[in-house]
Amino acid sequence: MRTRFNGHIAGFGTEAGIRFVVGVWQSSPFGAFADVMVQTVDDRRILLAPTDEVAEFISATYTFDDIRVGSVIAELDGDRLTVSTADLEVRVRLGGPARFDRLLRLVPARLAGAPWWLRIINPVAGLLVPGVHTAGTAGGGRREYYGVRRTRCIEALSGRFGPVPLGGLADLAPPVAFGFSSAPADPQLVAVTTTIDLP
Repeated sequence: MRTRFNGHIAGFGTEAGIRFVVGVWQSSPFGAFADVMVQTVDDRRILLAPTDEVAEFISATYTFDDIRVGSVIAELDGDRLTVSTADLEVRVRLGGPARFDRLLRLVPARLAGAPWWLRIINPVAGLLVPGVHTAGTAGGGRREYYGVRRTRCIEALSGRFGPVPLGGLADLAPPVAFGFSSAPADPQLVAVTTTIDLP
């Protein structure tokens, strides 16, 4: 069985040392929703998910030490991304195209999300952007494919996670370890189709 998620992923680090991967999904098997994957300074991996159903699916695909279910509100509006949960308040300012955006725009949309294409380019993607893969094995015997169509730089952020101020923006380093691929070290927002093949 094949499932597809269309939307955006934002990956960024913070001066506090907490790293985030935010998914803002316009369409998916669960409708429109947002989720947040958090990796703390001591490398604790936390999922913030809006429903038990979403949490169950994501945690069967990725690895977490803690799962928290509750309201996840994400608004992507022009040059701003804001995310609000019981534990997290963050405001992100977006900039212009990130590295490889011009190259990505040359790939037709249907090809950009095709699993066979993503398997072919996976070795090249890993060389161009260390730690990043376009195809791989996920949890529970699942296969996963990331088809990125556009990229934008993240220029600044502010907010808190729990009582901890996030400080300013930092690289996503070291890489996050939820699954087979990290987001790029350079903070950015990507337009993406994520395809997951269930066993």
